Amino acid sequence: MSATVAESRRKLGIVGGLGPLASADVFFKIVKATPASSDAEHAEVIFEQRPFRGAGAGSTATTERKLYIFDMIRDFEKRGVTMVVLPCFLSHTFIDELKANTSLPIVDIVEAVRSHVQRKFPDAKRIGVLASDYAREKRLFERYFAAPEFEVVHPRITDDTDTVTEAIYGSDGIKSGNLRGRPVELLRTACESLVDQGADVIVPGMTEIALVAEEIGQLPVPLVDSNMAYAQYVVSGRPGSPAPVFKVGVVGGVGPAATVDFLDKVVRHTPASRDQDHIKLLVEQNPQIPDRTENLISEGVDPTVSLYATCKKLEDGGADIIAIPCNTAHAFVDRIQPYLGIPIVNMLTVTVRYLRESFPVLRDIGVLGTSGTISSGVYQKALESQGLHQVAPRAALQARVMDAIYGKNGVKAGFTTGQCQEDITAAVVGLIAEGVEVIILGCTELPILLPAGEFVSRNGGRVQLVDPTEVLARQCIAYAKGGPNN
Repeated sequence: MSATVAESRRKLGIVGGLGPLASADVFFKIVKATPASSDAEHAEVIFEQRPFRGAGAGSTATTERKLYIFDMIRDFEKRGVTMVVLPCFLSHTFIDELKANTSLPIVDIVEAVRSHVQRKFPDAKRIGVLASDYAREKRLFERYFAAPEFEVVHPRITDDTDTVTEAIYGSDGIKSGNLRGRPVELLRTACESLVDQGADVIVPGMTEIALVAEEIGQLPVPLVDSNMAYAQYVVSGRPGSPAPVFKVGVVGGVGPAATVDFLDKVVRHTPASRDQDHIKLLVEQNPQIPDRTENLISEGVDPTVSLYATCKKLEDGGADIIAIPCNTAHAFVDRIQPYLGIPIVNMLTVTVRYLRESFPVLRDIGVLGTSGTISSGVYQKALESQGLHQVAPRAALQARVMDAIYGKNGVKAGFTTGQCQEDITAAVVGLIAEGVEVIILGCTELPILLPAGEFVSRNGGRVQLVDPTEVLARQCIAYAKGGPNN
């Protein structure tokens, strides 16, 4: 069921089915609480209710509930919902898990009730709660009405009967559609227990209770309509979005081994003491992107569309920045960046900036890379922008660099020792002979053959090897951890 309105910027998605009657009550009260003089002024609402067969709150039932809600939120995302309404207190015992896995804000029902109580009953300190045994076990309300400012009290259990849970879930309980008789008597008994314990206000912790509030009758202390409090909180617009989790999108497969190397460096250089301290990554592993070097030096297929399509998938997946662990692919970055809504962290730019800061007196920088990278001039331009000069291997040695990368026994074929090592070592020695003191490993496969650091030749020549993959990884980590923007 949906009600379409003019307020296009706000679209509510109500998760129904966890308590069909109570969910519908919240939906009705959201409409009722909306300050509108015409139908067109109401928010757009999607009320989604599917068969949910899970019952109770054991581990299996809770898992079913979590997945039911998560699937519905995913569907809401596809349908343009901007805010999720979850009218189920039990489900708010795991709301943090849901928030961590969606970009949509979920309006917190317990926070709504707490806010209502503090506004309407500012002197209330002893909070009586009518909640299920599971919510009590999880101390749901104690997290919001925290001591020492508040004290939460629950009905006393007598004759081994949990009156609140029985009133809702019993064979003749409210969930079965019985809104009179025994369920109401059980809830009235629970309320009386709270009054006896000195409660200043009674807060229903189950949305079904609002359905029988009038039947419960007058009490010595206020009984909050938690469904209306939630509806008013939703309509007020005060609920904020969850703190966004920064996500790095990675164009993978260019090449596959280099992607794994980049991911390894992101993990190794992230300051973390537990899994959750690591940054969020979205990897689109697409080895079918046409070869960048073949296009730059011969008649190979243009990879622009494939690179752009992969970047768009990452953007659509919620990435905040894009990393492309492929030096040669950066010859195409200027073509696609204007059509993206998020930045590509330019591997070449950050590497050259690192060189300028780390080796301020140097001018000549050696570059080892594919012939496509060298011929495109991308590193040459980046270096010149910082007052540096590119020194590339002579033609015969450049051919050996290409063999080390693309040859039958090269790194792209899965080799890391033997002929490929000999070829790349010869190129390094050749650059040392040209007088360079720092070499950029300008192909993401080369750090697999030459670990960054100092290289010492057999005749004692020394050179510093700079790994752009590592520089890129550190820069992405800095952005994800709140560092400077590009």
